[in-house]
Amino acid sequence: MKKRIFSGIQPSGSLHIGNYLGAIKNWVDLQDSFESIFCIVDLHAITVAQNPEELRKRTLEIAKIYIASGIDPKKSAMFVQSHVSEHSEMTWILNTLARMSDLFKMTQFKDKAQKEGQENSGVGLFDYPVLMAADILLYDTEVVPVGEDQVQHIELARTLARRFNKKFGQTFVVPEASVKKETMRIMGLDDPTKKMSKSASSEYSFIGLLDDVELIKKKIKKAVTGSGSEVKYSDDEPALKNLINIFSAFSGKSASEIVLEYKGKGYADFKEGLTKVVLDFIIPFQERFNNISDEQVLNILQNGAEKVRPLAEKKIEEVKERIGFVL
Repeated sequence: MKKRIFSGIQPSGSLHIGNYLGAIKNWVDLQDSFESIFCIVDLHAITVAQNPEELRKRTLEIAKIYIASGIDPKKSAMFVQSHVSEHSEMTWILNTLARMSDLFKMTQFKDKAQKEGQENSGVGLFDYPVLMAADILLYDTEVVPVGEDQVQHIELARTLARRFNKKFGQTFVVPEASVKKETMRIMGLDDPTKKMSKSASSEYSFIGLLDDVELIKKKIKKAVTGSGSEVKYSDDEPALKNLINIFSAFSGKSASEIVLEYKGKGYADFKEGLTKVVLDFIIPFQERFNNISDEQVLNILQNGAEKVRPLAEKKIEEVKERIGFVL
């Protein structure tokens, strides 16, 4: 029996190469060896204000990105989180086990609440990690492929699973986080101290998967490199190291091979090579994306929800029975 994985992305903002390299590319590689469930987590998205029409558009866009990237609906279940109501129901049940002290430890809440202040931030933003735990535990997920910044949330899911099992008997699988080391953190092109983000204030911080070719060329040309002129892979040159990581991830070459290739050459030559390997992926990717219709993707999402719903229904019924609800 294959182990089961679950992961998802919010339909907010434009997905970029960091999302692809840090998550989606890994999912594509895993779907042959795992029973795979990939979600578009729209319930998570509304923890901050969303434009309704934009949310609908982004939801379909992300589904198309999944498919264009290589997620195969015949191998993997792909669905929209809000289409399976058990996610919300499980969240409320887990809320009765989660503690305020658990959630106040979450660094992402502290970071995201800075703008409005914690007292003025939404309860949904505070409770976001419990919804994530519900997503995972609902399907007896064994492995969760995530970025390094999400490991803390997986630890909460593990804690809640163990608490429930201890109180009500063995019910939940305790999941494990899986972090792919090489591409776990793709940093901003303009600031190597910050993770590449679709919510960045400057469009020159990231390369969007749907950016046009000329804009991508311009972004790479303007990307921060290093203080010297030599192409080297070093913690002392974090911006250049980040660009080499991107080059490596798209080309399949190791960092040392890339450094050797550009020995005696300058940053301009290196960026020209980086642009080529990025566009070698982006151009055919966008062609596949543009060939997927809304009707096709809606059908895939509906089929995906129908595929996972029996798993969710079975688990929520087991949970209700354990805690003493009348069924």
